[in-house]
Amino acid sequence: MTSNTMSDQTDARIVTLSIDAMGGDQGPAAVIGGLALSAEKNPDIRYIVNGPQDELERLIAKHKVLRGICEIRDAGGVVSMEDKPSQVMRHGKGTSMFSAIDAVRAGDASVCVSCGNTGALMALSMVRLRKLPGINRPAIAVLWPSRNPGGFNVMLDVGADVRADEQDLLQYAMMGASYARNGMGLERPRIGLLNVGTEEHKGRAELKAAHDLISLAAEDANYEFVGFVEGGDIPSDRVDVIVTDGFTGNIALKTGEGTASLISSLLREAFEYSPLSRLAALLALTSLKRLKKRIDPRRVNGGVFLGLNGTVVKSHGAADAMGFSAAVKLAFQLAQSGFSDKLAARVASAATLQQDAATTSDNKSG
Repeated sequence: MTSNTMSDQTDARIVTLSIDAMGGDQGPAAVIGGLALSAEKNPDIRYIVNGPQDELERLIAKHKVLRGICEIRDAGGVVSMEDKPSQVMRHGKGTSMFSAIDAVRAGDASVCVSCGNTGALMALSMVRLRKLPGINRPAIAVLWPSRNPGGFNVMLDVGADVRADEQDLLQYAMMGASYARNGMGLERPRIGLLNVGTEEHKGRAELKAAHDLISLAAEDANYEFVGFVEGGDIPSDRVDVIVTDGFTGNIALKTGEGTASLISSLLREAFEYSPLSRLAALLALTSLKRLKKRIDPRRVNGGVFLGLNGTVVKSHGAADAMGFSAAVKLAFQLAQSGFSDKLAARVASAATLQQDAATTSDNKSG
């Protein structure tokens, strides 16, 4: 059953996003709250909200800003965090996640946003949207706080697939460069390949081969390849895009999140240690608020699935309304830039670049 409540969308500026309302740890109230926050800041946004109709109608009715801009698509099933991707692929039809992805497949929405089970979301997205021609392994890209003027770097893959050979890593570089251009406005992004050292002789065989392929493709693909980078370069201003396999990227991501949480706890303990330290905290309140805002993970919430026939943004499962709103903002920006079409064009040209790069590499070795 579908409730058609959206007002006229003839304006070319209007962007429609498909929302999985049921996947997060904090329930649909946090998701709907996030939609309201985004709608308050952007009058050009519309939503297709997927989940149990009665519950969603009640929640949406609490926010005046959402009136007339939401279409509810009734989907009673929920994909839990414990569900195995294989299970969801077989029995996922009828869930809010399946419905949200299908709205993008049908062309009713530009981007799907979900804070549900990552493995299930990727599996369903691959089945329903399919991979772009020429893509072997899709990737998840995230924004990482950095010293760059824009405040963030892009890193991929952070968990879509634990394996990646040199051809996959070249595709990640291409997709990461496209994301940086369209999501961050960087005309010629700098690409770095994550390794255990910056010397060219270090690392596994596939990393050395990927180094050569990414370097050879740089001019035609309009990015700058800075070579190998180390873990310490991930938040630096040396690069804009960090390329790695999903196993390494996911460990780096979880390590970064844990370290940020530890630093926050240690700072709190230090400032609460004595009356004098509490006074120092009061004097430094403005600076502490700026630091908190700078490293607040809610501001950079949203991993983007790259390499599919459609854009999917994965919000953190524990996101509150503010965090989900950040994921919606990212989805809106990508939709407005025509990211899906541009990425498809980039991937299509990448196949030729890969072949040319491989031929050049063979000629060199011969």
